[in-house]
Amino acid sequence: MEKKNGVGRAEAEVLRFVADHPGVAVSTVAEHLFVTKGQTRTTALNTMERLRKKGYLKREQVDGIYQYFPSGGKVRLIEGLVDDFVETVLGGSVAPLVAYLTNKVEVNDAQAAEIRRLLDRLEGDTDVY
Repeated sequence: MEKKNGVGRAEAEVLRFVADHPGVAVSTVAEHLFVTKGQTRTTALNTMERLRKKGYLKREQVDGIYQYFPSGGKVRLIEGLVDDFVETVLGGSVAPLVAYLTNKVEVNDAQAAEIRRLLDRLEGDTDVY
């Protein structure tokens, strides 16, 4: 996914919504934003188009209506957002993220096992997915 700039908080919310509802029309996103934030359809359209121009979303016309999808799918979208966060907010270091997880997040046994599996792969330099 080629991107020109990072995303702001409002853009991230729209991205999460589109990732959870791939093939969504602007009207559906606008309804969600109106109910949750009191925002207008114009705001939804402008945000979605900005995200499309940045490379985070793609659109396809179906029966005369544009439907929006995450570029590269949901997993790549989330990876891109995390990468952007680590690079721009954390200065490229994952240590603050790990420290946050150990201090602020409670994990169950299954989640802890998944984290261990990911760390094993990281240490073995193999693909996570």
